[in-house]
Amino acid sequence: MTPRYAQRMAQVQPSAIGELLALGADPSITSFGGGYPDATLFPAGALDAVFHEIITAPGGAAMQYAPSNGLARLRDQVAGLMQADGLAACTGDDVLILQGSQQGLDFVARMLVDPGDVIVTEDPTFLGALIAFAPSQPDYAVVPVDADGMQTDQLETLLAAQPRAKMIYTIPDFQNPTGVTLSLERRKALIALANRYDLIVVEDTPYRHIRFAGLNLPTLKSLDTEGRVIHLGSFSKILVPGLRIGWAVANPDLLARMGQLKVAADTQTSTLNMAAASLFLDRYDLTAHIATLRAAYATKKEAMLDAIRRHFPQEIHATDPAGGLFTWLTFPQGFDTTEFMRNVALPMAKVAYVPGATFFPLTPRANHARLNFSAPSLAAIETGIAALGRALKTHL
Repeated sequence: MTPRYAQRMAQVQPSAIGELLALGADPSITSFGGGYPDATLFPAGALDAVFHEIITAPGGAAMQYAPSNGLARLRDQVAGLMQADGLAACTGDDVLILQGSQQGLDFVARMLVDPGDVIVTEDPTFLGALIAFAPSQPDYAVVPVDADGMQTDQLETLLAAQPRAKMIYTIPDFQNPTGVTLSLERRKALIALANRYDLIVVEDTPYRHIRFAGLNLPTLKSLDTEGRVIHLGSFSKILVPGLRIGWAVANPDLLARMGQLKVAADTQTSTLNMAAASLFLDRYDLTAHIATLRAAYATKKEAMLDAIRRHFPQEIHATDPAGGLFTWLTFPQGFDTTEFMRNVALPMAKVAYVPGATFFPLTPRANHARLNFSAPSLAAIETGIAALGRALKTHL
């Protein structure tokens, strides 16, 4: 048999994510690769109780089909989270429950992008978004980031030269992979530019609630006066990723179109998982749980940065994020982190990370890497960074 694949499949290629999932399962490897939460902090007892209650409830409602846009109670609860985060007018009708926020990335690309249309992203940007966008066969235009996030002065210049631009994709809070946060001034500038050039803005916020320092900045959606921001959120980092529950908040027309794609993709998110998440929110204090995560991840971040300062060559720079799950390493020009991991870090130091080249949509830059500090233990952070540092000093 010779399958005659659609042309779009030429853009769908193996990614580092699958390889990293395999590496993370190898007990001999200290992995700083995946964007995993700390499994020891999962509220397993609470989830055991809510699953037992909903499964044994008379009528079996939690095991039946549900509306494609999600259980009404859960949509209202998500709207409540959005209201508490500054989007005062949000109601359950403004919410679409997704199979993780990753599904939202797939939907927005399929809804908006024809082959050759331009998606504007940060440079670097989230690898998973590039994977989700690839089947829609976009072109990319990229905007560099600095300590205050996407450089909106360069965004303005870029948009003036990109008539096929359809949407701007951004992770404004503790960006993946760099960990930087978009400043308030630049948030306002981004919205103003989207209004001027009539673009959709996709605001991806999986790390927003994992803040260690500073005050919350307003979501782009809360600054949106023209209904052009699609806000994507997720319970994966603040509850458990195994539930695979995310959400989209958008204007009614955009949300309806995404809902149609939802029906085509999977009919609905798991009723059982939606009901469990909803009952958890009713019975337990999510805010207190998030506070526990913040404290634990802040400690781990400081431990990793301290270990990097002590063990790495001084010419390697690491970002110091105010939240999220990652730090971003910059190595001297000419250093190839992919080659180093393959030939040195994995076989000799027994350490994995994500090489940085894969995060750049247009021009890969080999002298970067992303390290995750949320998943490994404090002991693993110390031993893994020390082993990596020894290997780097020898190699450099």
